[in-house]
Amino acid sequence: MGIGCEPDAHGLGRSRGGWTTKIHLACDQDQRPLSLLVTAGQRGDSPQFVTVLEGIRVPRAGRGRPRRLPLRVRADKAYSSRANRAY
Repeated sequence: MGIGCEPDAHGLGRSRGGWTTKIHLACDQDQRPLSLLVTAGQRGDSPQFVTVLEGIRVPRAGRGRPRRLPLRVRADKAYSSRANRAY
């Protein structure tokens, strides 16, 4: 098995620094993780925005479905595209 045969599920990819991995994380105000996505290092941040947010499931105290969308999102400028803002 050569270097070019690395499966996508391993989250390894080429970048300027060599083989790297990126961790895309959504957390609450108390810095507890809500959603996590691991991708190859050369993958962009912005395309992962919707996938990370859709992974959020906050259980309700009583009955009912878990909450999925946050009231607010804080992110760096890598996530400032119109599509992300509209979502």
